[in-house]
Amino acid sequence: MTIEAIAVDIDGTITDEKRQICISAIEALRKAEAAGIPTIIVTGNVVNYAYATEVLIGCSGGIVCENGGVVFKEGENDNAVEILVEKEFVNSAESHLKEKLGEKFNIHASHDNMYRSTETVFYKTLERKELEEALSDFKYIDQLEIYDSGFALHVTDKRVNKGTSLRYLCERNGINMENVMAIGDSQNDEDFLKEAGYKIAVGNAEDELKQISTYTCEKMFGDGVAEAIEKFAL
Repeated sequence: MTIEAIAVDIDGTITDEKRQICISAIEALRKAEAAGIPTIIVTGNVVNYAYATEVLIGCSGGIVCENGGVVFKEGENDNAVEILVEKEFVNSAESHLKEKLGEKFNIHASHDNMYRSTETVFYKTLERKELEEALSDFKYIDQLEIYDSGFALHVTDKRVNKGTSLRYLCERNGINMENVMAIGDSQNDEDFLKEAGYKIAVGNAEDELKQISTYTCEKMFGDGVAEAIEKFAL
């Protein structure tokens, strides 16, 4: 077994249910980096949050954020963030939702939407069913995807996802996707696990993710990440 890179989600994967990062995951990812295996952060979070996570842990493989809408790797693209999809459909959806949801839009919209280049996000205080109903008559609904990250609801553009953007970043760096170990916990991780040769679900992962995985960790959250890295990468 050859692992060329580790691709890992943040929330619910290297963090616990309180979004606190697990020390065991940090230690394992640093061991992998020391062994020459870079880690790519793959997340629905905004780029500044993802970049801070990468730097503080010590990862070197780059980042995929906003569920694939944005990628970044130091030393590439003149050290500029790459926005991989325009926001025209999502912006139109925002206008539609403001009209449909009224004041509920502002109550439930994520505080970090001002930093998002390709998607709009709602806290899970808003029911997914209510969001879907509000978008049911949106004229560009076929252009959108709604992801539940376990912590938020993301309205994204179907032209990109975590998987397509991870492949883009890996191919640009000469990494064979068959030799990538992808680790996640929730629905919005399915796309990038499907692209990777080694599909890992942490113990707390949703059943749907476990069903497509080649290995399900006995341990949960970051302890599961450490388990997988020790078992397969080191």
